[in-house]
Amino acid sequence: MPRTPKNIVTVTGETRNPLTAIVQSRSIPHGLTRRAQIVLMFADGIPAAEIAQRLGLSRPTVQKWRDRFVGQGLMGLYEELRPGAPRKFDDEQIALLIRQTLDSKPEGSTPWSCRSLARDTGISKSTVQRILAAFRIQPHRQKHFKLSTDPFFVEKVRDIVGLYLDPPDKALVLCVDEKRQIQALERTQPVLPRGMGYVEGVTHDYVRHGTTTLFAALDIASGKVITQCKPRHRHQEFLAFLKHLDKNVPPDLDLHLIVDNYGTHKHPKVKQWLATRPRYHMHYTPTYASWIHQVEIWFNLITQQAIRRGSFRKVKELVVNIKRFVKAYNPKAKPFVWTATADSIRNKIDRPCKYPDPALRHL
Repeated sequence: MPRTPKNIVTVTGETRNPLTAIVQSRSIPHGLTRRAQIVLMFADGIPAAEIAQRLGLSRPTVQKWRDRFVGQGLMGLYEELRPGAPRKFDDEQIALLIRQTLDSKPEGSTPWSCRSLARDTGISKSTVQRILAAFRIQPHRQKHFKLSTDPFFVEKVRDIVGLYLDPPDKALVLCVDEKRQIQALERTQPVLPRGMGYVEGVTHDYVRHGTTTLFAALDIASGKVITQCKPRHRHQEFLAFLKHLDKNVPPDLDLHLIVDNYGTHKHPKVKQWLATRPRYHMHYTPTYASWIHQVEIWFNLITQQAIRRGSFRKVKELVVNIKRFVKAYNPKAKPFVWTATADSIRNKIDRPCKYPDPALRHL
């Protein structure tokens, strides 16, 4: 004969429905859903020891919430106010502190600090820190930005984002740019190898051995790059790279080149060369908008992984290292995923323009 579990909780239909709703809710705090689950398991005749094991709780905790429900019903599952000192500052005082931080500046200083706010308001420094942290206010930090002054900013963004999100058929979309004056730097002392418990060590001082310019064309569909290193970055070098590009892409495809507004890209001789090749279509990014140029992402990759931490005794070593990186990168290259629409970009840029007063941007 099966043993009857002790302390079975009786749950009527009127009580079971709200308990079930609490357990199934995704917005109610996890602790409350766990307590409702404990009560329902007791109502189903499951012993306290088994409930504790299933839910990963201690047996006294399970019994506590069972007893609270038996004595107080549903209200017993909610946390009671815990003992402790009452709040020293009410909501109005906290609101005044926040408004003071956002809307004013201390006399003779630019940003508020926790210490200066504490002195001015009479609130302790630790309390000021907790309040600012709770509202994610960081008066000591500053974020730089630069807005494009291009009168055709919206049109150019729509053009380039359209190429990213919906590229034309029978065509290649290439992001073309140059990374100028990459320095061949040689550390004055050998690099100390990394090991267990310590990181790689390099000397702060170095010797310069010249520079090179890396021209790159990123295929947005495949993620692969076509590159060439040149000693300078004049229109002659850019034109030579376009000719190199012309030899390394299928001749039956149109080429949509996304470039920035650097002078070499608009040189008369470059325009003359492009005019005789109708399959080339130039798309210029807005001024001060390198963030829209996908090849800049790749330039950051090669800088971090192949250039910045190297030590090169001559420019030739630097160029060889760049070529080695590209050779290893292309076979496993993947396209960068672009998700931002032209409208979302415009809305993001319009916000600081709409509220030029920093005190209004948090509204």
